[in-house]
Amino acid sequence: MTYRYLWLLPVLYCTSCVRQNFFQADARMPATTTPVLTDTVRVTVGRHYQRGAVHKLFWGKHYRHIWATPVTLPVLDMRTTVAGGLQAGKMGGGFQSTSITLNGAKGRQYALRTLDKDPYKTLPKVMRKSFALNIVRDATSAANPYAAFVVSPLAEAAGVLHTNPRPFYVRPDETNLGPSSNLFQGKVVMLEEKYEGPENLTPAFGAARDLEDSDNMLEARYADPTHQIDQLAFARARLLDLWLGDWDRHEGQWQWAVYERNGRTLYRAVPKDRDQVFYRFSDGLVPWLASRRWAVRKFRTFKPKYEDIGGLMKNARFIDERALSEVSRAQFQALAHDLQLRLNDSVVARALRRFPAPVYAQEGARTAEALRARRTNLPKAADTFYRELARLVTVAGTDQAEHFVVERQSDTATVVSVYRILDKGEKSAGDTLLYRRSFHPAETKRIVLHGLRGKDVFEIRGEVKRSIRVDVYGGPNEDAIINTSRVQRGGKWTYYYDTKRGNTIERGHDFKDKTSAGVQMHAYDREGY
Repeated sequence: MTYRYLWLLPVLYCTSCVRQNFFQADARMPATTTPVLTDTVRVTVGRHYQRGAVHKLFWGKHYRHIWATPVTLPVLDMRTTVAGGLQAGKMGGGFQSTSITLNGAKGRQYALRTLDKDPYKTLPKVMRKSFALNIVRDATSAANPYAAFVVSPLAEAAGVLHTNPRPFYVRPDETNLGPSSNLFQGKVVMLEEKYEGPENLTPAFGAARDLEDSDNMLEARYADPTHQIDQLAFARARLLDLWLGDWDRHEGQWQWAVYERNGRTLYRAVPKDRDQVFYRFSDGLVPWLASRRWAVRKFRTFKPKYEDIGGLMKNARFIDERALSEVSRAQFQALAHDLQLRLNDSVVARALRRFPAPVYAQEGARTAEALRARRTNLPKAADTFYRELARLVTVAGTDQAEHFVVERQSDTATVVSVYRILDKGEKSAGDTLLYRRSFHPAETKRIVLHGLRGKDVFEIRGEVKRSIRVDVYGGPNEDAIINTSRVQRGGKWTYYYDTKRGNTIERGHDFKDKTSAGVQMHAYDREGY
């Protein structure tokens, strides 16, 4: 929630009132304070989201009926739920779900978090005690609380690494979750593997040697040219997101399995936190208005037809730009067709049976129909996804020295290659080519090159009638740019941003010198903060 929501306040005022006790006290049905004497209980995840017809008209039906549907779930047992038992670790720092790390045998770790959310901390302080808090709390009902549990078999079939979440109920007298046990008591929770560090590797990761979060992965990627992202694997994972309608895929929603391949370190994506799969938002007057392209575009509703792929991509824009810069249009299409074959009707049917039976009875057929329709249109959606990414492509080097070569080969092909520059006396362990991709001016309007901290060389060459603008950011060390290209259409097509001193510049025909006395142009966002 940000200040752009303020235009909604008059509507909120007319249709809402403050609810002092918003959340259900205990998930059990019927609500009771008696001890739990069995290993399964009948619960609702959030019957407080069930509202009347007028409220639904303005705020949407969402998945209120699913939040209020009684289901039977196992009771969390810290001794037996996981082989070897579990012990309480550190509380999590999430803004909405209440979460805690649980420590298992042999150093394994698990994340336990509540399925229901409280977006209290996401609001500006001035709004946290107002009716607006209950409105954003109510919007939690747009998510299917059981959606994450059906993703694992779909990801497995798709060839995407994944977690394996399971639902549980926490006893109202559970005290083995440490000093914060009261925050989980009587709640429905999700337990899943916490893929951080080598001790949490499983056979599913094959020859991986470690697991890293996005911050550490990106730090290593930009420090050393031998560290690279498996971009095809990430593209596969992102097309799975697209198919599932999962719009919340920012860089914090990924872990990275680390592999050693032919003298290089390769990072393969592991998606986590599947809270927004099958999201249903725009079925009420206010959320329909709020989710327009000119408002909060990222809130995309899962339907048989892809609603707005640009909106689905919005939260992941940062990591997409850094982890998909070399994937071609043809590769996206090949991946989409492969996923169509892998995610067949049988796979979908088995996965949706992960819904609790009463939930499957209400949502199984409708979800399967939507998945089949979206699968049919996945190649077209993948092409739209590619075109969104291709308009402006950033190619970043590392803190070591690299040679960037831009070849304006023809009116329809501009090829960018990046090579390692070996230190004097250093022997190459293999091909020094780090990156290569051909760009088409009908798809790409601008290519941005970032040299970062190395002493880099940028070479732009070729004579054509029309081409793509190339922006070059040299970085804080001494760099060289050699521009011999000529674009006959006129104008400037090579822009160079750097400091005025300490660089070697060969301007050529279509060159625009944007050097300055300041160092602001050296900034490059490596971590998304």
